Amino acid sequence: MKVLHVIASVTKVRGGTSQAVLDMVKALRINNVDAEIATTNDDGDDLLDVPLQKRIEYKHIPIWFFHRFSPNVKPVREYAFSSQLTQWLWENMDKYELVHVHALFSYPSTIAMAIARRKNIPYIVTAHGLLCEWSLQQSTRKKQTYLSLIERANLNSSQNMHFTSQKEQQEVSQLGLYAPNFVLPLGLSLPTQSSDARQRLRQQFNIPANEPVILFLSRLHYKKGLDYLCPALAKLTHYRFTFILAGSGTPDYEAEIESLLISTGLRDRTRIVGFVEGETKNILMQGSDLFVLTSHSENFAVSVLEALAVGIPVVVTPGVALASLVKEKQLGYVPEMDVLAIASAIEQFFSQPQDAKDMGDRARKLICENYTWDRIASKLISVYTDIIENQSVPVVIQQK
Repeated sequence: MKVLHVIASVTKVRGGTSQAVLDMVKALRINNVDAEIATTNDDGDDLLDVPLQKRIEYKHIPIWFFHRFSPNVKPVREYAFSSQLTQWLWENMDKYELVHVHALFSYPSTIAMAIARRKNIPYIVTAHGLLCEWSLQQSTRKKQTYLSLIERANLNSSQNMHFTSQKEQQEVSQLGLYAPNFVLPLGLSLPTQSSDARQRLRQQFNIPANEPVILFLSRLHYKKGLDYLCPALAKLTHYRFTFILAGSGTPDYEAEIESLLISTGLRDRTRIVGFVEGETKNILMQGSDLFVLTSHSENFAVSVLEALAVGIPVVVTPGVALASLVKEKQLGYVPEMDVLAIASAIEQFFSQPQDAKDMGDRARKLICENYTWDRIASKLISVYTDIIENQSVPVVIQQK
């Protein structure tokens, strides 16, 4: 089975979606699918220094990179136009049995769907939350116009739309799209367990050995609700803890968060560590006591899965699609997006330590049994096979 994945960018500055696609393709290849990625050399305001118009191994995955048009006008640059990609897709797409398009409102995804329609090549689309209510409310007029004039026909012509949560599926159902769809969560690459992560974390960041650590690890963006989380944490002055803020964002937003931490009196209890990956990320995940993500909207949040997989209870708000799983299976706390409610949830964690430990134990078992990339890849391969063989694709709900 030969499958082409198309996405505008695979760089880490574009957040979790890019990493999820890399992990997905890697898992498919391990399961004997000949999967490749076609993308641009987008790297935010910069360009990746990679060979173009040839198949290379990038992070152990076969990828074709093409030049991104990079004018000074940021909205045009963000659109990731690439004439090289267009020509290559037109000349090579029919060498693949299926095309899997990721994300929307960018040139690579739009042109890939348009060419697949023209050449009658089956394709599926993973929106990665970009059709959810909160996302469409950002730049509303531009997105609604683009959706009506261009993407609606592309989406309706797809063999299937892939949603990563029932919440995303429900919200997109309000848009009147009629393409078949299925639900399948993203997966998780289980980290190597580190028995001394707690000690190493505290040594690395100069934290007292017995002090609880509350971790936020995500892209720094205003949708993440830090303007609710920081004031909530500031209300818990009667508890000892260190707050670790891991992630990066635009310089302006990072400065805004710095000011917020100072104004709420939380700065002295906070370690700002920037973007982390690899061993440092593993130490943070496994050595912390509580993971927090108070986001307005997350169609999926792999970082929440990562915390649960190592037995760390979580605090997530209802906008995080995994919140329903957390609440149903009692894997953490799900307060409303409200400062007092968030503070109360974190206070429960401090005041009921045995409950928190039980949550972590349940989480580790549930996630490791159901959400590994190997399991998710096998389900996705079944979907691919059904499409290629012109069979209908059933709705797939991940076992809980």
